Amino acid sequence: VFGWGITKWENPGMEYWMVMTAPKESKDPGINGGLLKRPGVAPIGGAAVNAFVCTVQVENYDDIHGKIIAAGGTIALPKFAFPGMAWQGYYKDTEGNIFGLHQTDSSAK
Repeated sequence: VFGWGITKWENPGMEYWMVMTAPKESKDPGINGGLLKRPGVAPIGGAAVNAFVCTVQVENYDDIHGKIIAAGGTIALPKFAFPGMAWQGYYKDTEGNIFGLHQTDSSAK
């Protein structure tokens, strides 16, 4: 959905995936990091958030919304305005993890 590069890091005894949100040595903003396999069961639908929720800043909220839905994601909290500042909304990925979208827009209301 976001165009990130995700590759498995080969390390015996540990399943770890490298996530590159911007090319190495790039001047583009991004947070490069990784993902570990969930050590327990997936969150139960409707349960309160019990972890850090990542929010991704995007240029066009509606375009990314369409990509999320097409990729199997669902809406957790519909798009809403921070009046005079931005659009915000939250989604669940195909494994039930919640993440946010944020589009700066001074005309949001």
